[in-house]
This record gives sequence, C-alpha cells and structure tokens, in this order.
Amino acid sequence: MAEKFQVYMQGKAFYSNKKQAIDLVSTASFGELKEGKVTYSLFEILYLLEKSKIELLEEDKKITFKELANKYKKFLEIYEVFKDLRNKGHIAKEGLKFGNDFRVYEKSKKPGKDHAKYLVTVLNYKDKLNLKDFSAKTRVAHSTKKNLLIALLDSEGDVTYIEANWKNLL
Repeated sequence: MAEKFQVYMQGKAFYSNKKQAIDLVSTASFGELKEGKVTYSLFEILYLLEKSKIELLEEDKKITFKELANKYKKFLEIYEVFKDLRNKGHIAKEGLKFGNDFRVYEKSKKPGKDHAKYLVTVLNYKDKLNLKDFSAKTRVAHSTKKNLLIALLDSEGDVTYIEANWKNLL
C-alpha cells in the first residue's frame, strides 16, 4: 500500500503540494493541479480519508474522517453518491456551475481532456423535485451535451440512478 501523504485544511479549502498528490491528479483524477499545488473538493477529501490514502492536517492537528464528516453532516448524503460513483470507476467532479451536484466522466475519460457525460443531482427518497427545477436541470444537461442522472439515495444508503433525457416531440 502506498504511503499516506499530507493534505492541509485551511478554512474550507483543502490542498497539498506533495509529490503523491500531484501523481494522483494524473493517475486517478483526484484534485486539480494549479501552480504546483493540488486543491481538492470536500468529497474528494472525505473519500481519500475514508480510504486511508491521506493524512488531513488543520494547522498541526490531525483531522479524522469522522471529525470531518461531523463538521459537514449536511453533505454526507451527497458524499454517498460521490463514493458510489468513484467505487464504480467513474470520476465525479463538482457540478455547481451546471446547477447539479456533480459532473461525471466515464471510466476511461479524464477531466480537462474529455467532456463529462453526465450531470448528477442527488435526492434522498424523501426529497421532492418540482417540475420547474427538473425542467431546468434537463435543459442545462441538454444544452451542454450531457445526460442528466437523478441519483436517488434510499434509507439504507443504496443509490439508484435514473437517466432523464430531453426530447423534442415535434
């Protein structure tokens, strides 16, 4: 097993300048490399912590998966979908600028070189998605040449994906 590398937490930002972090960007598309430093999303950090790939430090204090999860409880359902996608070999990146939780790349595709195939919105089994929001999400997906996936998270943490497509009938 590869040795853990350090990632630093500063406010709500996560970054590392370690060689292993830079290598992981090119081999597994974790993080984003800018000016010799890798920055991470919250979901990437939770995943890497849970898989024991990193050591997270805030100042000089180690932060555990449980501590970070407790700090960001409201994002844990979305994280479960991120983890499911990653465990299935897909690359999930934040999709907020597309009005969704994630943009998802197929298994052999790389962010920055290829386009994401899917936009993913996460809902738990109790959530409601009104028609206006659903229409907006499908329209954005269609206009950006992506497919919309609704990721439904059930009470046991299982994820079901429903693909929605925009169709012109006339």
